[in-house]
Amino acid sequence: MIRRQVLPALLMMVVLTVLLGIVYPLAVTGVAQATMSGKADGSLITVNGTKVGSSLIGQNFAEAKYFHPRPSAAGEKGYDAMASAGTNLGPTNPALITAIADRVTAYRKENDLSDTTLVPIDAVTTSGSGLDPQISIANAELQTARVAKERGLSESQVASLVKEHTDGRDLGFLGQPAVNVLELNVALDALG
Repeated sequence: MIRRQVLPALLMMVVLTVLLGIVYPLAVTGVAQATMSGKADGSLITVNGTKVGSSLIGQNFAEAKYFHPRPSAAGEKGYDAMASAGTNLGPTNPALITAIADRVTAYRKENDLSDTTLVPIDAVTTSGSGLDPQISIANAELQTARVAKERGLSESQVASLVKEHTDGRDLGFLGQPAVNVLELNVALDALG
């Protein structure tokens, strides 16, 4: 009796393990590699033969000559892909309110903006993942003058690159257009 029940159960476990644990993942990987290998490999960006990052994962750019991403709460120093997370501070938490006020002040100072200039929300708040690769167009536009000055370029040259690296809405209607920070900074470096 046990043999009639256990043997088919073990056989099904082996068949399903092979089918769902080996055949299916290999088939999905094969289709992904054949139809969209760049995305399947992590959307990696390569410069002079060196992988500099993924267009899907944000990273920190602190130098004034670069566009800066949104702040990150992922890990101790931020931008840690192994500790992807947002902040647990609620909207009325005094620590969050102080942190945002400090970031607004620093953003205005860094970009030589007046005290009345509205700072985009994505420039001073962290994302849910802490690894957003994109910033809003408004955020990029406010950083354009600083980056152009630091690199000795005209603002129109930098603004043109911002426009080139602006991604539209997903499916044409979901979300907002945004600028990929890594792709934009790589393009700026390519200018010299």
